This record gives sequence, structure tokens and C-alpha cells, in this order.
Amino acid sequence: MAELLKNIYSKDFLLNFSRIVRSAYKAFDTTAFIAAVMDETWDALPLKARTRRISENLGIFLPSNYESALDILYAIADSCVGFPYLFFPDFVAVYGRAEKHWELSMNALEIFTQKSSSEFAIRTFILSDPERVMRRMTAWAEHSNEHVRRLSSEGCRPRLPWGEGLPIFKENPAPVLSILELLKADPSLYVRKSVANNLNDIAKDNSALVLETAHRWIGVNPDTDWIIRHGCRTLIRKSNPEAMELFGYATSEDRTPLTTFASLSVQPSTLIIGDSCEIQYSLDIRGDEPVHVRIEYGINFVKANGKTSRKSFLLSDKTVAGGVHLIGTRKHSFSEMTTRRHYPGNHRIVLLVNGQEVAETILTLKSQ
Repeated sequence: MAELLKNIYSKDFLLNFSRIVRSAYKAFDTTAFIAAVMDETWDALPLKARTRRISENLGIFLPSNYESALDILYAIADSCVGFPYLFFPDFVAVYGRAEKHWELSMNALEIFTQKSSSEFAIRTFILSDPERVMRRMTAWAEHSNEHVRRLSSEGCRPRLPWGEGLPIFKENPAPVLSILELLKADPSLYVRKSVANNLNDIAKDNSALVLETAHRWIGVNPDTDWIIRHGCRTLIRKSNPEAMELFGYATSEDRTPLTTFASLSVQPSTLIIGDSCEIQYSLDIRGDEPVHVRIEYGINFVKANGKTSRKSFLLSDKTVAGGVHLIGTRKHSFSEMTTRRHYPGNHRIVLLVNGQEVAETILTLKSQ
């Protein structure tokens, strides 16, 4: 995805942006700016490096006075809305870290996040002075603008994708949870999604704390219940017993399978990398009372070193009648992806019901 998105920063984009800048700052040197940004190393730069290259060069071609440069960016901000303009808050992260600029920078990030997003830029400041920044973010959690409220959550996610990690909050997420408490019933779905994703991040390092939070929050507000369910999704995928029980999945204390019969097959059973197969499953649910079941298939992908790593894929998540017979198929592609490379070897495929393996088969993957 990032490989595709980086191409938004084309020469035409930079020309148009330069025209916008010149509407507020006539001295802006469009030709020199574009030449400096798109130098001989440009083609090899990934998305975030391209964003940084633009923000760094803005600092060269805008006035050297930080406040004056911000005034120009403020003047054109309404014409620069959306994902491509992440270099506005990134400019703040690059040039606004000095103590004397702290208030200016916080105000700038508050403004720019309403046009694009300051979720990446704020992390530089958190790492430098977490207590001070989290106090500001606590105030943002009660802001009238949903984009600013979202920043108060998204900006402190311990494991934000594409963002710098925040090890202090992986170790102790209490300051983050205090902000999420303020947002757990936010009227904006945009904000609630961020709260859920933040909880899910925290659960990867502090599962007990998230489950304790879930027990406190659940059953009061439907929107909060959605946050909890989405925030515990990794725990559910890992079949955490407490999470499974909290969300009503059928469990068995003695680990007796929830099925009386289960089968799994794959056609074809030998495949060339890049091709697809069809996974077929069949199972009978135990008992005569309705049960909530999560049915998945897991593939133990062979890695470059010959070891395996499992990835699970959801087939069904619903309440079914006891004693019911369930069947289904799913096409699975072994095409190469930016997030996963495939390697030849025997791939164990398992059928999972509420985290329990109930059937398995083998697929042999071959190179061309």
C-alpha cells in the first residue's frame, strides 16, 4: 500500500502545491524547491521518506523564522486537505521541537490535524516530553472537533502502523487509558474506531489490563460495547479464554471439542506459488443449545528459514443451533503480496472452532 501511495507525490502534485504556496508567499522558488525534492535519490524513497523530504525542503524555501513559516502554512491550509498533506504536521515535527516553540507547535498540530492528520508528528513530542504532551492530549480529548479528539487517541497508540513506536506506553499504558476513558462513548465513529484500535494495540502487551478495562466498560453504552469488542479482536483471534467468555463464545473447561465431527480438505493439494486453491470444511456442532462460534482456518506458512508462522482467516462468526451441520468453501490465493512472501514446502492448514483445532490437512506449495 505504501509503495503505491508514495506516487501521489508526483511532479504535477509538487507544481500545484507550489502554486498554492506562492499565493501566500511570492518569494517561493518553485523550480529550486522541486529540484531539491526530486533529486537523484527520489525514485528510491518510500512514502514516509518522501513526506519527510518535502517537509525538510519547506524549511529551506519558506522563511527561516519558524513562526513566519507557520503563518504561510496556515494561510494555505484550507487548500491543502487530505492524506497527501501529512508534510504540514511533519514540518512541525522537523522544525518545531525547540522548547521556545512548544506552544506554537502544539497549536500547529491541533490545526493541521483538522486538515490532514498529526498522528505521526505528535509522537516526536511524546517521546521527548511524554507527561507534558499527554496533558495537552487530555485537553484535546474534549475538543469540539472530532479530528482533534481522534488525535488524542491515535497519536498515543503504542503500536501505530507506520508511526514511531512508543515503548513507554507499551510498558505502562495507564496515561493512554486515561485518555481513552474520556473517549469511550464519543459521538463520532471516527474517534471510536481510533479508541478501539488503541485498545487493540495495548492488548498486545498488556492483555490483562485491557480485559479489566473491558469488564468495567461493557454493558453501559452500545457504542462503548462496539469499541470493546473491536479493541479485543486480537485477544479473540488468539482465543484468550477470558475474552472468549466475555463476548459469549462457547467454551469448554476441559477443552472438549465443540464439534462431534469435523473435516477439512484443500483442492488442489499441490499448488504453484501464485495460484489459488479451494478450502472446503464440514463440521457438526455438539449439544442441543444455541452456541456462539467463531470458525477460522489457519495456515502455517513456511518462511524463508524453513520455520513456519501461522496466520488465521475468518470463515464465520455467529450464533448457531446446537447439533447443526455446517459446511463451506473459501478460495485462498498464494499470490505474492507486499506483506507476505510465499516459500515452497508443506503448509499445514487447520480448521479452528473458537480457537480449538478440530481438523487439519496439508497443502504442498511449489516454486515455478
